[in-house]
Amino acid sequence: MLKIAEGPYQHLRRHAEEDYPHESCGVLLGRSDGAVREVVRVARCSNTRADAPRNRYHIDPGELVRVEREGRARGEDIVGFYHSHPDHPALPSGTDLAEAHWLGCSYVITAVRQGQAEATRSFVLEGDGEGEKRFSEEDLVHHPGKDGR
Repeated sequence: MLKIAEGPYQHLRRHAEEDYPHESCGVLLGRSDGAVREVVRVARCSNTRADAPRNRYHIDPGELVRVEREGRARGEDIVGFYHSHPDHPALPSGTDLAEAHWLGCSYVITAVRQGQAEATRSFVLEGDGEGEKRFSEEDLVHHPGKDGR
C-alpha cells in the first residue's frame, strides 16, 4: 500500500498537467515498513529524455543522488517514483517495466488527457531480480497531512 499526504499528491498531479504534453517525473520520499510506504514529500525532477519526452522519461542520476541525500538529511528515504502518461492510461508500459530497477518501491502513474490530470494509480515493483521483476497494482491512499514538497 502507498499512503500519500494530500499536498504531495496534488503536487505530482499538477506537475503532470504543467509538463503536458511531455511526461513529468519525480521521486517519492518518506518511510517504509516493507508492506506500507508512506510519502511525505515529492521531489520534482526534470525529464532528461530528449529523444522522446512525450512517451518516455529519464531522471538524471546526479539529480537522483542529490534528491536522495537531501531526503536522508531530513530522515526520509526514497520510497518510489512518479511519472505521467500524456493521453494514455495510468498503466505501466513495457518500457516502464524495462527501465524500473528499484524493487520494493512504488511507481505512481498519472494519466493526463488534453492537459488535465485524470486517474492516478500506484504499482509496486516486485520480483527476485531483473529477470523476474513485475509490477503489481497496490492501493493508493491519499490523506490530509503535511504539505511537503
